[in-house]
Amino acid sequence: MQYRPLGRSKLKVSALCLGSMTWGEQNSQKEAFAQIDRARDAGVNFIDTAEMYPVPPRGETAGATESIIGNYLSERGNRDKWIIASKIAGPGEWLPHIREGKTRFTREFITAAVDASLKRLQTDYIDLYQLHWPDRSTNFFGHLGYRHNPDELITPVEDSLEALDQLVKAGKIRHIGLSNETPWGVSRFLHLAETHGWPRIASVQNPYNLLNRSYEVGMAEISLREQVGLLAYSPLAFGTLTGKYLNGLRPEKGRLTLFSRFSRYTNPQAQKACARYVQLARDHGMDPAQLALAFVTRQPFVTSNIIGATNMDQLNRNLSSINMGLTDAILEAIAEIHQSQPNPAP
Repeated sequence: MQYRPLGRSKLKVSALCLGSMTWGEQNSQKEAFAQIDRARDAGVNFIDTAEMYPVPPRGETAGATESIIGNYLSERGNRDKWIIASKIAGPGEWLPHIREGKTRFTREFITAAVDASLKRLQTDYIDLYQLHWPDRSTNFFGHLGYRHNPDELITPVEDSLEALDQLVKAGKIRHIGLSNETPWGVSRFLHLAETHGWPRIASVQNPYNLLNRSYEVGMAEISLREQVGLLAYSPLAFGTLTGKYLNGLRPEKGRLTLFSRFSRYTNPQAQKACARYVQLARDHGMDPAQLALAFVTRQPFVTSNIIGATNMDQLNRNLSSINMGLTDAILEAIAEIHQSQPNPAP
């Protein structure tokens, strides 16, 4: 396993991070425990979760993933061996079950969210606390184009950062991060942190995969110049880059089979590009998933690649990707495919 600095902090996180959003929905607690143990054996020291997990978010299951992780840490007694990241849900009418819809990034709601997560995780501190998506309308969750709304009421970044500063000083969180952010958002948080002496963001968790490389436009430079690395989520594009959904296939327990909301990567353009990446992997004797993961992990602006799995075979293959190199021929072929079909599924 490789280990990389988390921003400018003293923490070093594994280059592969164990994602958890299926635990409590597609995976039981027993299965989650087995995944965590296996990841630990492979050298993973980093788990990412969120207050709204599992996904899809439902009132009946909200917080279940954090509770499973808390039960694991309590049973194994190894909290000090793990770097735990969690997230506060951003504003959205589709989350009435979280604090009765009180999901803005105000001091009151951030404090309430952190306290609830600490209780579920059965820990005194969270290593990395992230704002799950911006407290403003901007281009995230599959939207590349930005449309400005000058009349929108948003929580000032100053208020959110000051609230996070108080929680860092209280020892409840150690570092902060953003998620689904834009270059403006990252720059604003960095500027205010420097101006006021507030906590500096250590990472940005955005989507990044062979079908969506939009992070390279604007965000990659900030990551490298400011040491605010990417925690890449959806590196397999909801599993489409494994090839298991090609030609209309819908495996029985696949996420796209079970949940129609995950349709971002199934448009005709994305499917066409996906087929080419899958064939490229097979032509070079590689597992398509491992090629896709290896491409993400090798990027210089990536701090950690968030992998997820619903069974142990998937997890083992994903973990093994850390040892997969990509030849010049493969990289040239990836560049050619990307140039002919850039970002078909933003």
